[in-house]
Amino acid sequence: MTATPITEMTTRAQDIFRVVVESYLDTGAPVGSRTISKAPGLELSPASIRNVMQDLEELGLLAAPHTSAGRMPTELGLRLFVDGMMQAAVPTQQERDAIESQITEQGPVEDALRATTSILSGLSSCAGLVLVPKREPLLKQFSFVKLSEGQGLAILVSQDGGVENRVLDLPPGVSESALVEAGNYLTARYGGMTLSQALATVGKEISAGELAIDKASEELVRAGMVTWSRDPSDRPVLIVRGQANLLQDNSALEDLDRVRRLLDELEGKQEIARLLDNARDAEAAKIFIGAENKLFSLSGSSVIAAPYKDSDGQVVGVVGVIGPTRLNYARVVPMVDFTAQTLSRLLTK
Repeated sequence: MTATPITEMTTRAQDIFRVVVESYLDTGAPVGSRTISKAPGLELSPASIRNVMQDLEELGLLAAPHTSAGRMPTELGLRLFVDGMMQAAVPTQQERDAIESQITEQGPVEDALRATTSILSGLSSCAGLVLVPKREPLLKQFSFVKLSEGQGLAILVSQDGGVENRVLDLPPGVSESALVEAGNYLTARYGGMTLSQALATVGKEISAGELAIDKASEELVRAGMVTWSRDPSDRPVLIVRGQANLLQDNSALEDLDRVRRLLDELEGKQEIARLLDNARDAEAAKIFIGAENKLFSLSGSSVIAAPYKDSDGQVVGVVGVIGPTRLNYARVVPMVDFTAQTLSRLLTK
C-alpha cells in the first residue's frame, strides 16, 4: 500500500494524525479520541475525532491493536510522518559535546569509531552502529602449510602485522618443496600489493602463462588464488554497541519475542552491514522502518543511518542506530547526521 500524500489530507486529518503519532512515539501507547480532544488548538469533539481516525485507519495510516483501544500509527503511517510532517530538532549543546569528545584525533580511527557507537547508543537509547572504512592492508608474506594429504593452509601476513589463514584443497601429490616455492614466489612477486591487486595480477599472469615457477607450484598458486578470491575482502566491518538498550524500553518488556529476534538479527552482522551500505549514497540520514526491509519484517525495527566521508570527499563508512519503530525520530535523526558530519571532519584533518 502506498501512503496517501500529506497534501491530499485535510488540515483536520493532518492535525489529528500528528497528535496520534507524536503521542505514540512519546508514550508507546495507543491514543484515544478523548486524549486527542484535549490537545491544544484542535477544538473537536471526541466523536468527530473518532470519525477522522476511522478514515485514517482505512487509509492504512493508523491501526487499533485491540477492540475499543485507541489508535497507533502503522509503519506506513510512520513513513508518511517522518517524510512529510516531522520537525527535526537540533542536537543540544550537551549532545554535541558528548559526541565530539569521543571523536578525537588521538589514537587510531577505529578507536574513535568504537567510542562513537557507544556514545550514540547511550544518547539515543538504541544500539549504535558504525560501518568501518574498508581498508586493504599491504601484503608482506604468503606461505603454505600442509595439513593432510588433500588439505593445506594458506597463510597471509600483512605489513601491519595482521595474519589470516584459509584452508584450501591441495593439488594431488603436491610436495613440500612446491609449497615452499609457491609461498616464496607469491611473497617476492606480490609483496607490497593489496590483496585485490595481487589477485588481479596473479590472474592475468596465469592466463598469459607468465608464472616463472614449475607446474606443481603453479597449481598451488592457482588453488591459493581461488581460496583468497572467495574471501570477502570488501566485506564491511560492523561495530555494534549498546544492544542492552533495546531491553530498556517499556514496549520491549511487552514484546520480548520481537526484541529477541532483533538481537538475533544483530548477531548476523553481514545482513545489517548490507543494509547500512544502502545509505552510502544518501545526502543525509536515511531511515529504514520495519518491514520496508525484509531483514526487519519480523522484529519490527527501524534503522537511522548516515554516511561519513574521507579527505577526498569519498564515502568510507556509515554510522547509525537501530531500535524499535517507536523511536524519537525528530531527535535521533539529526543526532545521527551530526555524528556523521563530525566523523567526516575527523577524517579530513
